[in-house]
Amino acid sequence: MTMIEENKDITGFTTFGIPAKARYFAEYKSEKELLKISRTEEFRNNNVLHIGGGSNLLFLSDYDGLLLHCGMKGIKRYDSNPERAFVIAEAGVKWTDLIEFCLHENLAGLENLADIPGEVGASAVQNVGAYGVEAGDVIFSVKCFDTVTREIVKFSGKECRFGYRDSAFKNEWKGRYYILEVAYLLTPGGEPQSLEYGPLKDLEEKLGRKPTIREVAEEVTRIRRSKLPDPDKIGSAGSFFKNPEVRKRYWEELIALSKEEIPAFPLPPKNPDDPDEVPMVKINAAWLIDHAGLKGRRVGGASVYEKQPLVIVNDGDATGEDVSRLADIIIREVKRKFYIDLYPEVNYIDTRIHVTVLGSGTSKGIPEVGCLCPVCTSDDSHDKRLRASILIQTQGLRILVDPSPDFRTQALREGIMDIDAVLITHSHYDHVGGIDDLRPMCAQKFIPLYVREDVEKNLRKHLDYVFRDHRYPGVPALDLHVIDNKPFYIKGVKITPIEVLHGKWPIFGYRIGDFAYVTDAKTIADEELDKLYGLKVLILNALRARPHFAHLSVPEALEIIEKIKPEEAYLTHLCHEIGKHYDIPSIHNLPPNVHPAYDGMKLTIE
Repeated sequence: MTMIEENKDITGFTTFGIPAKARYFAEYKSEKELLKISRTEEFRNNNVLHIGGGSNLLFLSDYDGLLLHCGMKGIKRYDSNPERAFVIAEAGVKWTDLIEFCLHENLAGLENLADIPGEVGASAVQNVGAYGVEAGDVIFSVKCFDTVTREIVKFSGKECRFGYRDSAFKNEWKGRYYILEVAYLLTPGGEPQSLEYGPLKDLEEKLGRKPTIREVAEEVTRIRRSKLPDPDKIGSAGSFFKNPEVRKRYWEELIALSKEEIPAFPLPPKNPDDPDEVPMVKINAAWLIDHAGLKGRRVGGASVYEKQPLVIVNDGDATGEDVSRLADIIIREVKRKFYIDLYPEVNYIDTRIHVTVLGSGTSKGIPEVGCLCPVCTSDDSHDKRLRASILIQTQGLRILVDPSPDFRTQALREGIMDIDAVLITHSHYDHVGGIDDLRPMCAQKFIPLYVREDVEKNLRKHLDYVFRDHRYPGVPALDLHVIDNKPFYIKGVKITPIEVLHGKWPIFGYRIGDFAYVTDAKTIADEELDKLYGLKVLILNALRARPHFAHLSVPEALEIIEKIKPEEAYLTHLCHEIGKHYDIPSIHNLPPNVHPAYDGMKLTIE
């Protein structure tokens, strides 16, 4: 009997309660069952998403892959000495059940986190927090299944790199490790560990004594239920957005710009011994949303909760797209009024890949300066080709490939407000000249750039002011990641580099799922072509009809397309010699599934 179900209704596996299905679904009750599932064809040949209680998931479409859920629900206590007790809970345990276990055992440390929906595994992924306490404060270790080695591994709490609603499991470890068990180091005796948060201070004053951990948990539950919707009646994910953390100086500038006394509280230094550490503050996201006039705002069946503007609710018939569109409106309106970026706590789940062609032209762009040919003087917008670049959106991430010198114009045209990561194919100026234009998107965070080793050296040389140890204020905040010709992950999204030769110079194209983007190629070795089989969509460079020493010509590009047989192919990095957009198919006798790309073209790969 197979453990894997097909076409599974997963509506009940999220607290939003938005209808969705999974192509495959499996729940495992032991480590042995998980290992068995990991050897199946459904696991090896599909997207795989491991979920918990679904309290932080928003499905934008049916899940085209395998959804895994942990059905392991054991809890045990181990005392090392009278002052230290470990509670070890398996990942499938409901968080509220864990809290009740700790209260019953008179173990302090998690009482401030009462009434939070979800399961134990998510506490280590999200580093759940409330009322002055975060799970990471007391997580001693996390046991995981490594999907690469298929072995059981264990990480210390320190190795998990917990941050504000963040951990390594949300970033570089995402998709690789499935949490099986979390060990919490708690304090016997039942004395509350944190009463600094306002309402809990009031509780101590009201009682005239220090409350018990159960009294703290009950007060936290009362406060949460007065503000948050009942998950059994109204679908939501709880707090939808993180509270922004910004530099203190930037916060002061925001007050001057917005002419509003934006409330914030100072964050303790991460490295107290570092005199150069920049002071940071945390801003109340609910206040921002409320004072942007968004309480009660509605899109379709989704609305901003009247009692707590940090919450988006499903009023009964919301779709994932309703929630996503409403979240975008909130982000835009808050930024319009307060100049602050809001970032969702919620994970967007969408196996579709959305591609926007930002530029489809060559290093000179079209029209070329001083050229009076029919293409360069054309009035057709399809013949206006900025330098080559694309934007990929999938799984809630916005990935830019090559910030061209025209990126500022492209971003304004497409309304791009934020970028989560940048892939760079090579260091020629027409592919990196827009790096400085990423500055507005770096005010509150570092943007990771994924580059070859030779590209890193060139960028450090030519953009030294960006990458020096002591950066000038206001330069782009970028984090260089050196990659080689092996697959890697960006927050769970698998990226496969494709090494091609640009003349004699090795550079990278990239594959994500059933989509690949290759530009500036002249030749592609057979072992790299093997990475391009089975594509639904390929975007490939084709400079012109006649040969070029460093770029594919149209005939050469068509030969490669015929060999790997993608369902659809689009030609990019087009010079003016190739002709006007609507004439290209006939001039070059393109097959029915091959098309010229154009600036602003949007594709969705299902």
